[in-house]
Amino acid sequence: MSVTATNPILAGFYPDPSICAVGEDFYVVNSSFAYFPGLPIMHSKDLAHWEQIGNVLTRPSQLPLNEAGVSQGLFAPTMRYHDGTYYVICTNVTYGGNFVVTAEKPEGPYSEPHYIEGADGIDPSLFFDDDGKCYYIGTHPNVEGYKYNGDYFIYIQEFDTKEFKLVGERVEAWNGALKGVHWPEGPHLYHIGEYYYILHAEGGTGPEHAVSVARSKSVFGPFENNFCNPIFTHRHLGQKYPIKYVGHADLVQTVNGDWYMVMLAVRPIAGFTTMGRETFLARVIWENDWPVVNPGLGILSDGLNIDLDEHIPECRRTSVPGEDKLYDFTHLDKLGDEFMYLRNYKPENYELKEGEGLYLTCDTELLSGKGTPTYVCIRQDCHAFEAAVTLKADELFNGARAGLCLFQSEDYMLKFEYSGVNGNVILRKDGVDEKIASLVCPEKLVTLVISVKGLKATLFMIKENNAEILVKDLDISALSTEVAGGFVGCTVGMYAEDIEERETKAKACFRSMSYKRFRPVRKPVSGQDVDREDK
Repeated sequence: MSVTATNPILAGFYPDPSICAVGEDFYVVNSSFAYFPGLPIMHSKDLAHWEQIGNVLTRPSQLPLNEAGVSQGLFAPTMRYHDGTYYVICTNVTYGGNFVVTAEKPEGPYSEPHYIEGADGIDPSLFFDDDGKCYYIGTHPNVEGYKYNGDYFIYIQEFDTKEFKLVGERVEAWNGALKGVHWPEGPHLYHIGEYYYILHAEGGTGPEHAVSVARSKSVFGPFENNFCNPIFTHRHLGQKYPIKYVGHADLVQTVNGDWYMVMLAVRPIAGFTTMGRETFLARVIWENDWPVVNPGLGILSDGLNIDLDEHIPECRRTSVPGEDKLYDFTHLDKLGDEFMYLRNYKPENYELKEGEGLYLTCDTELLSGKGTPTYVCIRQDCHAFEAAVTLKADELFNGARAGLCLFQSEDYMLKFEYSGVNGNVILRKDGVDEKIASLVCPEKLVTLVISVKGLKATLFMIKENNAEILVKDLDISALSTEVAGGFVGCTVGMYAEDIEERETKAKACFRSMSYKRFRPVRKPVSGQDVDREDK
């Protein structure tokens, strides 16, 4: 039996993937930056079908994000398993630096963070050797002097997993495969056969991103460069190729002995990336004790056959990435693991009431700030979708508003808000709000819809089964990495705000939310499937 995996295996804002195999189970964690809870945990048994089983950091004490910019917070986690314990190591660039949390089960609960004294830099990873010793590998600025932007080194040091501290000598092990390389980062350490391997990214996380590898017969080196480096990249395919920014990889082996690599990449439209960096999968073979990625093709394929039995998970609520979502808040007792908030949210601002819906409290902390706005969201995971909320607004006072938002960052977002009297469309670019359209609508129950096709958005309001379009084909290319910058993709969700501080705060009741993907005929992204002849 075999199963076909379709790329990306995790569509939408799932960057910096790390993969861990425990028996027949696979787990992936991804960066989450300033969103809470932190570090989504995905599970699969066949590398093709994934579901979210939780988040690593679910308590404010584990994840301080006060005043973090949307692209700050959590960078590049690594997940590993050893002797009955799951370890997740990560960097909180906003508070505390590099830390480790542990759990007995992959879905948690995870411990409080153990911040690692002396572990400077970013992108840490742990490696457990055959003798049980653990090693820390990370990246930091060149200790001999920072000569240019991205002048980093990868270092290795033994790690005490009982005291959660670095011990012994630190070795500056590697600074990248190419001369004058920028940003050697995201390193992972493996012991495969007689060699230790450093697999890492180079060139930054944009158009020059690439995967390189070095090896040594000693854990501390010296490490030998692979003359085929970079072993995987799309930077040579030109700016118009449909998949770009390939890099930040991690290796995994199945119970059948086959090897695979997860990595990030983006799928821009007309040069604009709105979904952020996604998780892709490639096959790996070994030749002359070096990894070869997608042999015979050398780039990402649209899909690949995997020699594992197909295993489609039971959908726990709507925690399966890349599927349509429908939430009837009148019958939910809690929100699913896929929902996120900005920074350390205020639980009292969110209340589910049976038979009524999800009440959001209108707060004076706004989406345009770095506080804790009332905003709960899911990831945008396709280029064409329709998001809708049904909103009961009879508790909105003058100045309070609530609605639906396509959010990229504090300075770039598309808001469709309702005040109980007016429906307004507001596009925020470079920190400036522009009211695009307005509609007088003194209704108490309305449905707000944002329909996105590529880089165009159409927004309409449904009342009494009649739809009124406020704006059609609005250009939203500004909600992209290329314009807005940063490391995140767009999210879509519900928010509630107020321009005044009140003794009694207004509330908005959301009855439902839906996210429906438009499904065009799928075309191969690479022009060839590495396994096409086997199908």
